Parts: sequence; structure tokens; C-alpha cells
Amino acid sequence: MYIFTKIFLVSGFVGDIRGKVDSKGRVVLPSAFKKKLSAEGSEKFVVKKDIYDNCLVLYPEREWDRQVALIKKKLNPYNRAHNMFLRKFFKEAVEVELDALNRMLIPKSLLESAGIGKEVVFIGEVDKIEMWAPDELEKVDISQEEFKGLAEDIFKDLTADDE
Repeated sequence: MYIFTKIFLVSGFVGDIRGKVDSKGRVVLPSAFKKKLSAEGSEKFVVKKDIYDNCLVLYPEREWDRQVALIKKKLNPYNRAHNMFLRKFFKEAVEVELDALNRMLIPKSLLESAGIGKEVVFIGEVDKIEMWAPDELEKVDISQEEFKGLAEDIFKDLTADDE
């Protein structure tokens, strides 16, 4: 007789984890995120300033490639506005790699642009990781009531067929 059970595994990066930035701009990737990354077999990221918020975004190599494919599909480099977007989007993107101690060197100019000093908060968002200065994160955090309102607005038309 066989017994079948469903096992649900959390895939991707989730949660928020505090870390430190050393004097050279190196940060240690939290071990919970490192485990997820090791499953993919890559230890490379592209880091860039977020478009909307004052934080940095770490894209694992595979997710960066997916983002670039989405952009290429949508934009025409011969359209002036599209070209301006492409230039700005890629201008400050930097490739980083984990060293033997799971540290990555983030350029000081990027850390400064996001207001990140000696402390950083990593937030896993499934396919990417945000890096925040604690005080900047507090400015954009929403209350539980606001979160409930957003959930209601976003998922108000969700049906059983969508699940």
C-alpha cells in the first residue's frame, strides 16, 4: 500500500533578514537566501537601484536574464523614449558574485544612492531580493489595515477558476 502526501516547499526568497555592511561595502548574503540560490546552481547577481523605491534590488542571474528578455520583448531600441529607458535601466546595474565567505561587494555609489550605511535589511520577494536601509524601509512600510485593503482591491475579482 502506498501513501501519497502533498509536500509544499517554499520556493524562492521570502522573509526579511537584517545584516551588516563592512567598511569596504561587502555584505553577507543571509544563509536562508544562500540555500535557495545554491539550489539554482548560481552565485551571481545583478544589483541595481529600484525604479520606484529607495532600495537596491538583487537579481539572481536567471531572474536577471528573464527581466532582460521581458524588456527586449517590450521595447524598441530605435524609439527615443525606449532608448532613454534602456539607458537609465542598465546604466547603474552591476554584476556581483559571492566570495568564499558568501559576501558580495556592492559599489559604494549604489549603497549611498539607497541610503544604506552600516546596516541593511534584506527582503526576499520570491525571484529577487531587496536591500534596504532600515530607516528607508520604515518610510514605505504599510500598516496591517492598509495591507488588508490592498489585498481586497487586488484580489477582489479572484474566482475559484483562478486558483
